[in-house]
Amino acid sequence: MSDNRIQGKLRQSLHWPLYLLPLMIVLIVLMTWINPYAGLIAGVITGCYGAFLVWWMLSWRRQVEGELIEFGTEFVTNQYERLMSLPRPYCIIGNKGEVLWVNREFEALLPEEEDSFSIEQMCPGLCKKLPEAGIKRTEHIKWRDRAYQFDIQLISERTGMYSIFLFDETLHLNTLAELEAQRAVIGQVYIDNYEEVMGSTEQVRQSLLAALIERKLSRYFGQFDAQIRKVEKDKYSVFMQKKGLDAAMEDHFSILEDVKTLNIGNTTAVTLSISMATGRGTLDKNDETAQNAMNLALGRGGDQAVVRMPEKTIFYGGKKEREEGRATRVKARVKAQALRELMTGKEQVLIMGHQMPDMDCFGAAIGIYRAAVHMQKSAHIVMNEITSSLRPIIDRFVDNPDYPQDLIINSEKAKSLLAPGTMVVVVDVNRQSYTECPSLVEKAETIVVLDHHRQNSETIKKSTLSYIEPYASSASEMVAEVLQYFSDSMRIKPLEAETIYAGIVMDTDNFLAKTGVRTFEAAAFLRRHGADVTRVRKLFRERMQDTRVKTATVSNAEMFMDNYAIGVCRPDGVESPTVIGAQAANDMLDIIGVRASFVFTPYNGKVYISARSIDEVNVQLIMERLGGGGHLSIAGAQLTDCTVEEAKERVKDTILQMTQEGAL
Repeated sequence: MSDNRIQGKLRQSLHWPLYLLPLMIVLIVLMTWINPYAGLIAGVITGCYGAFLVWWMLSWRRQVEGELIEFGTEFVTNQYERLMSLPRPYCIIGNKGEVLWVNREFEALLPEEEDSFSIEQMCPGLCKKLPEAGIKRTEHIKWRDRAYQFDIQLISERTGMYSIFLFDETLHLNTLAELEAQRAVIGQVYIDNYEEVMGSTEQVRQSLLAALIERKLSRYFGQFDAQIRKVEKDKYSVFMQKKGLDAAMEDHFSILEDVKTLNIGNTTAVTLSISMATGRGTLDKNDETAQNAMNLALGRGGDQAVVRMPEKTIFYGGKKEREEGRATRVKARVKAQALRELMTGKEQVLIMGHQMPDMDCFGAAIGIYRAAVHMQKSAHIVMNEITSSLRPIIDRFVDNPDYPQDLIINSEKAKSLLAPGTMVVVVDVNRQSYTECPSLVEKAETIVVLDHHRQNSETIKKSTLSYIEPYASSASEMVAEVLQYFSDSMRIKPLEAETIYAGIVMDTDNFLAKTGVRTFEAAAFLRRHGADVTRVRKLFRERMQDTRVKTATVSNAEMFMDNYAIGVCRPDGVESPTVIGAQAANDMLDIIGVRASFVFTPYNGKVYISARSIDEVNVQLIMERLGGGGHLSIAGAQLTDCTVEEAKERVKDTILQMTQEGAL
């Protein structure tokens, strides 16, 4: 063996006896010069030491070096064998993904038919984001029906080599999936219209109908290994596992439509509201979540299922409008008295609607203003932008001695007026982000919400009083009902009555859509307080340019899937293009064969979508998929960072997807 096989500090430690010899020679010379006899003795000792060095260099040192080299070789061999027999797949790759070395476990994963293998085949795109020195990157991949945790780390920056460990996590993930499938789910089932259904059935058949409903529920949930228990005559509790819920979701809760087929003489179809809650909290927490989900289902009009998960809320059903119930009049009276009591303890009322308010929004706001003034409270309407459709009616309030100059204020002024004794009333919207001033809702202590749009998961949650009635034609109708029960001495001025009446006219398309008995009763109430139909009609007259743009929007519309009219409203010379777009969407419904209409209006960097239908399509479900919402037959959405053409494609893709899922 040559000496260069031992290098560095180890070699120096083996050669240390040689480094002492020159020192000893110097000492002998000095000692001889001082004392020749002592120098002779030192010379003899040095000679013996020299003989020892000869023996050391020729025999023992080389033997030590050989043993060290043998140890190193054996250590490397053991390390190599340990890596080869490592129970986890391990390999070394180059910076281009080429596999340089693999152990036996990793070799078993490689395709036998391929001579060369790149790690990109196992983890695509890996070479574009290789980790730097000292950083371990972890990926989770699927390879040959197995799941692996993929750990990669730089081992040599000079040569650009990386080590990769794979950990088979298939069993781990399967166990987690099984635990997830067995997670507890708590649900509730309400019969929405129990009293109405039983009232439309002969008395001798009522018990039979109740038994048939219970039987259908038991059979349906039984197929998912669920337990269902009756807690009241029209309420049930459900207990099931997550895998059963997944199956019911895949089935789109077909019980919602199946139960409507029950007919033993009842003239009213049975409708259900279902709520399901699953999470990683306690059972009490899940039960509370299920109740909140049921409140959301009922707030959206019933006849649907709401599934609350930790990460999202999913809706099923709700395709048709439910008939208004007999209890709604009582509900309006209760809400009116609650609103009166809340106002009694407040000094100021701020009334706010949605962004770019329309006639219905302003009409509802004026109604609440009258209620606040009747209670001798200071009241203001928050409005940032006055559209051309609202200007004719607002001009009648401006410079009117019956109304203060600050009747209408902007968001900044409203925030400066906000105080502990202020109540904020939100009308015609129940989503905080859609209000004129979202921060006002965030900071207010007392919030009242009155709206006729269906709720979704973004509803205002901190409201003190919430009156959301999806069966109502408009927010103005709801406010007119509230005013009837607010106070016996309530007097509404003719201008206010006309404004509220105009809101009903706009949202019902002149009483052609979403009208019920309550709609006409509210209109009659307003007529008795001086609403002039002729003056209201004049409010809806259009400018010639607006009419031209609306007509062009309808005439240039395209048909999609033979049933959906899609148009684009170009805001050329129009003050309120979104209003014109909504009117054009309404006009498209008069075309034979159109089940729903969609008008896209580019305005202020956004694309506004107005969606309308008569009774065949729930456009609210479509708009919810796009982040919007609304009512069953009137809905909308606002899209940012996209063109009109991109927005049209998104709507078309959504319609196709929902049609394939059976959601339309």
